[in-house]
Amino acid sequence: MEIQAFGTLNYVVLVAYLAVIMMVGVYFAKRQKSADDYFKAGGRIPGWAAGISVFATTLSSITFMSIPAKAYTDDWTFLIGQYIAIAILPFVFIYYIPFFRKLNLTSAYEYLEKRFDVRMRLFASISFMLFHIGRIAIITYLTALALMPFVDIDPLMIVFLIGVLCIVYTFMGGIEGVIWTDVIQGIMLSGAAVLIFVMICFNVDGGVVEIFSLSAEENKYFPSDKMSWSWTESTIPVLAIGFFFSSLQQFTASQDVVQRYIVTDSVEETKKALVTNAKLVACIPIFFFAVGAALYAYYTQNPQLLPENFNTGGILPFFVISEMPAGVAGLIIASIFAASQSSISSSLNSISACYASDIYSRFGIEKSAEQNLKIGRIITVIAGTLGVVASTYLIMSNESELWDAFNSLLGLMGGPMTGLFMLGIFVRRANANSAMMGVIAAVAATLWVRANTDLNFFFYGVVGTLTVVIVGYLTAPLFKSSKQPQDVEALSL
Repeated sequence: MEIQAFGTLNYVVLVAYLAVIMMVGVYFAKRQKSADDYFKAGGRIPGWAAGISVFATTLSSITFMSIPAKAYTDDWTFLIGQYIAIAILPFVFIYYIPFFRKLNLTSAYEYLEKRFDVRMRLFASISFMLFHIGRIAIITYLTALALMPFVDIDPLMIVFLIGVLCIVYTFMGGIEGVIWTDVIQGIMLSGAAVLIFVMICFNVDGGVVEIFSLSAEENKYFPSDKMSWSWTESTIPVLAIGFFFSSLQQFTASQDVVQRYIVTDSVEETKKALVTNAKLVACIPIFFFAVGAALYAYYTQNPQLLPENFNTGGILPFFVISEMPAGVAGLIIASIFAASQSSISSSLNSISACYASDIYSRFGIEKSAEQNLKIGRIITVIAGTLGVVASTYLIMSNESELWDAFNSLLGLMGGPMTGLFMLGIFVRRANANSAMMGVIAAVAATLWVRANTDLNFFFYGVVGTLTVVIVGYLTAPLFKSSKQPQDVEALSL
């Protein structure tokens, strides 16, 4: 298959998008006077913008391209994950947000020290930082890998445009710059999904009716054979449970999302953020699945347009570059960049917040606001550079199975972190030592399950989370002499 010429107009659109994003970073650089500005935006963010930012942060470029490919080759069962994420939001608002808002935290993991001890705070914070440096590398690498066959842009240039420019505007604009660029990027990727679907409808004989009729005939929505229980396959019950725990991890124990709860000036604005996010999650992912269904109908009617032995994982960028008008194709590719950068910039600012709060300020002499701001910016550059270097290495070495291994390890780190917050909030008798026992048992259990069973990786987060809670609860009486925080009643339910 020949690489398509990207074209002058497409380049102009892509460069214009990148220039606008950089200008946003420059604009908000003037407001970054302290660590509070850099990590919390001084509480200046309206709820609706924080909500769009949460949506853009959780939807990476990999999701942007993989959901249509999933709907094209398989079915719509993964859509259930989006509605599970909506269903847990009232639970998050009632039981978790009051703690984060009341304690006025910079890092979510400050709560774990107040509730347990510094060991739990460091475990969660370091786990988060390491995971998200890896996530930056993986997202950048897979975005470059997905675009390489279809556009005449050097993959290392793609890494530069996504990663290095992301470092620059995050360095300058802090969380405020990140959130407002997220707003632009969230609108772009949502609009792109709708635009692609509408344009394919005009190119399919029979239009939208034929698209959905064909998917129904091919049993590509929610096949009956996916309704059964399984320990090894990604059936609908397994997806429901797996997405429940992964969403819980994202909305209660992941700094990049939790940080959005404290950038507004009130609990009511935080509630607006969750409602805005829920509305977007309820609508936009449907269009990504619909794009996959539309592509299936289009190439079923026009099979000659697909090269032989085509890797359908790249079906979306292939259609965009080969069938969409110049300029529009550039806008869609810019949206793929946007989806990637929105996730990466959030990871960068969150990593720097964790390091500044959980390590730099926590240990040694007391640091000034200016010192915390300076270290936050330095860590942004270091974390971003590590991610870019790692993604460059992956491209040069042509690693192929890294994503599956990395994704399956999410439960190893995410599960215990989720369990720690759950244990602290819902199990009043739990103490620091029982929490430590729970974490050790959870890590061991997850590693054992991964190495010795065929259990579906969606269960890894379940194992990690529940093991912390159960072991932390059962072993608490063994450590009655453990020092509990004086205000344990204020830190748990």
